[in-house]
Amino acid sequence: MDVEAFHLPLGDNRFSPTRATESPWDADAQYGGPPSALLAHLAAGATGDGLRAARVSVDFLGAIPRRELTVEVSAVRPGRRIALTEAAMSVDGRTVAVARVWSITTGPTPPVVTELSPPPAVPTANDLFLPHLPDWGYGQALDWRYTAGSPDRPGAADVWTRVRLPLVAGRPLTGLDRTLIAADAANGISAELPISSWFSIPPGMTTHLTREPDGDWVHLSCRSTIAADGIGLCLGTLSDARGAIGQVAQPLLVQER
Repeated sequence: MDVEAFHLPLGDNRFSPTRATESPWDADAQYGGPPSALLAHLAAGATGDGLRAARVSVDFLGAIPRRELTVEVSAVRPGRRIALTEAAMSVDGRTVAVARVWSITTGPTPPVVTELSPPPAVPTANDLFLPHLPDWGYGQALDWRYTAGSPDRPGAADVWTRVRLPLVAGRPLTGLDRTLIAADAANGISAELPISSWFSIPPGMTTHLTREPDGDWVHLSCRSTIAADGIGLCLGTLSDARGAIGQVAQPLLVQER
């Protein structure tokens, strides 16, 4: 893909989203992962030294246009050990997404640390995410390699992801960036019904992180459940090569197209 990054900085907290953010459903809209990561990146960057993002909650207030956007960051609850920061994204003066980030200070290693279990190794063969829609920006901006389930059929699935581009041009890609760019794909990876004929729309997502991933790859192990009234829930375990780094949760609107 001949683009420099997911977002190009324009100054004064303004950004231009590139084709790498493109949604499969509307070429003029962004997929949820890149704007979520941008909000979290800016919010986490506004906290003090020694604090790390532990929970990121993002609300989508509608489709996010693939046009020039502005992000405003504010401290909701400043603190030396725990801080809550909010980042709001607007397009043409309308707020389209809001993220709240709880950041927690890191400290000495405690006497008990959870033992990690690594996921399966990264396969050598590349897959496509939503293979019936091969030519869309976000789908091409990441590598996808399945370790369970299949991109060709509905149901639970596990997949390694690798982000191919910086989140913001001129800035190094962080572990938080990699995780959130990929995490919003959890509901699409584990959709229980054919996406071509059924909506599975998350109005937001909440990601909890015990640590940022080591290396370029983030593994998503995703499961979706659907209630009789059409409300669903997607849960995903996030890992790197050493083991779990956190979890993502997405409420879902499930309706026939």
